Amino acid sequence: MARNPAAPKKPAKTKKAENASAPRTLRSQAWFGQADRNGFGHRSWMKNQGFPHHLFDGRPVIGICNTWSELTPCNAHFRIIAEHVKRGVYEAGGFPLEFPVFSTGETNLRPTAMLFRNLASMDVEEAIRANPMDGVVLLVGCDKTTPSLLMGAASCDLPTIALSGGPMLNGRYKGEHIGSGTHTWKFSEMVRAGEMTLQDFMAAESSNSRSAGHCMTMGTASTMASMVESIGMGLPTNAAILAADSRRNALAFMVGRRAVEMVRLDLKMSKILTRENFENAIRVNGAIGGSTNAVVHLLALAGRMGIDITLDDWDRLGKDVPCLVNLMPSGKYLMEDFFYAGGVPVVIRELAERGVLHKDALTVNGETIWENNKDAECWNRDVIFPYGKPFKKQGGIAVLQGNLCPNGAILKPSAASPKLMKHRGKAIVFESIEDLHARIDDPDLDCDENSVMVLKYCGPKGYPGMAEVGNMPLPKKVLEKGITDMVRISDARISGTAYGTVVLHVAPEAAAGGPLALVENGDWIDLDVKKRRLHLDVPVEELERRRNAWKGFESPHKSGYARLYVDHVLQADKGADFDFLVGTRGADVGRESH
Repeated sequence: MARNPAAPKKPAKTKKAENASAPRTLRSQAWFGQADRNGFGHRSWMKNQGFPHHLFDGRPVIGICNTWSELTPCNAHFRIIAEHVKRGVYEAGGFPLEFPVFSTGETNLRPTAMLFRNLASMDVEEAIRANPMDGVVLLVGCDKTTPSLLMGAASCDLPTIALSGGPMLNGRYKGEHIGSGTHTWKFSEMVRAGEMTLQDFMAAESSNSRSAGHCMTMGTASTMASMVESIGMGLPTNAAILAADSRRNALAFMVGRRAVEMVRLDLKMSKILTRENFENAIRVNGAIGGSTNAVVHLLALAGRMGIDITLDDWDRLGKDVPCLVNLMPSGKYLMEDFFYAGGVPVVIRELAERGVLHKDALTVNGETIWENNKDAECWNRDVIFPYGKPFKKQGGIAVLQGNLCPNGAILKPSAASPKLMKHRGKAIVFESIEDLHARIDDPDLDCDENSVMVLKYCGPKGYPGMAEVGNMPLPKKVLEKGITDMVRISDARISGTAYGTVVLHVAPEAAAGGPLALVENGDWIDLDVKKRRLHLDVPVEELERRRNAWKGFESPHKSGYARLYVDHVLQADKGADFDFLVGTRGADVGRESH
């Protein structure tokens, strides 16, 4: 089993950690350490909360960036977690100060939480820069809170550590394991196909979410928690400890302690988020059967750090990594089982022993990723398979190229139907999500199981926000034949809990004038995942004629944040960040208060 991160340990002695700068004047002392009018004001106002004077004596101030919200049920237990972090900070001689930021919960936000990921990152960045803190603990859970907090903090580059909130207990219904999202899609299609009653469908929802925590499938939340661990930004075991398990709170305590140590070592994010660590995370994502959303999030995070990670890197690094983890939506188990089997440390050890990972990549606890995980043991080989006998030979993310996606598109092989990985079919085109909803159950819809479903104008600019609608429901007339999968293509995303032969993130998107906008009903489309090819079989001359006739896309959003988003969002192959947010700006405020 991996070393317990909550166990006492000596100060890190790794070569990289020794290069940390000597103790220095803390950033927070520019607020709290001055014997003048400003210092008086800063300290005096803080004291109205009952903080004694000695807390302002030059000890590290640790900001606890909290995404707690009752409207984000995945993160609704974060007040408790924050208290355990504070205990750890105090024990290590620090001064914890909790602050709220915009909580991007996927479960309730409309039209999609992804629309607000960049907004939340701006909130995080400016809150960190403008306030007196020397280090930061990021409390992350529901999937967009993880990338948004990492992105915002990266732009400031203070000593920072992330703590995930943990997955829910396994769902159980009529003696069967049911998973967040995965069974929502499955049961919904069963109702539409007449295989499940609406009464049973409604009864299952209370059995699905049985405790605090985020999705217990290997959806985007669990994937991003695994990315936190594998990219070095979280302590070992961060990803899989259940939200309801006391060990999650113990981990929170140790995160608080470590945050203080990181400030004293000046262990900034830029020392952790190196190219080697990004490459490790990409490979771990393949091995866990991770969400396609990790692609767009890690691309955006790399952009904040000034590291040139591209879709080609995702394909090159992940295509030969097998899927080792038998979890929904690619398999049958859930995160509770994954935790009991050994979790991410076992996966990291399997990969590292095969030379797949950069063993010397530094992590937030001052140890290398190999030192953290070299002793991990697997307790259930039906959940975590060995590298030599994987659960599925194809893990990773397949990056497709072709005239339909000049800047790339992606597909998750571990969640796709093998028989559809090479397919040629006629397009059945939906011009918008509303068009899809209006016609999908029409018995006269001209399609069969061999058709290729195409959905337009659901990318970053088009939706806006690139919603999780790429796993289009199958036509009712096809479902009634017992068919459960078809090739589907769009510029949208899908939930990490979804499954199927779904081509996503087509770039450029239709709203940006990409070739996807030109597809018409009856066009032949060729998909060959092995050859990484996605081709629209239409003559160049005809495509040019269609382009000249295309009326363009005009967003209905003329003001407010949505207008800012549409005007400045980058395409999916660039991480869908804002063009003006790329890069690290540092933590210098520039001016003091007056």
